[in-house]
Amino acid sequence: MESFGLLAAGTHASWYLLPLALTVSLVYSATRFEYPPQILRRSARLFITILVSMAALFAVLFLLSWNL
Repeated sequence: MESFGLLAAGTHASWYLLPLALTVSLVYSATRFEYPPQILRRSARLFITILVSMAALFAVLFLLSWNL
């Protein structure tokens, strides 16, 4: 358990966005649809949407804080 703590300590917090966004998109799509290929298609689309939205938000916040 201690080795996991050391591994997590060296990881930047933004890397947790990828598995979190993937999990959220899979669970949300699985609750909305029943056909597995449709679940995977919609989940992939939602995953990309989440990542693009977070990147856009990061860009806006970065530009707003440029010379602070």
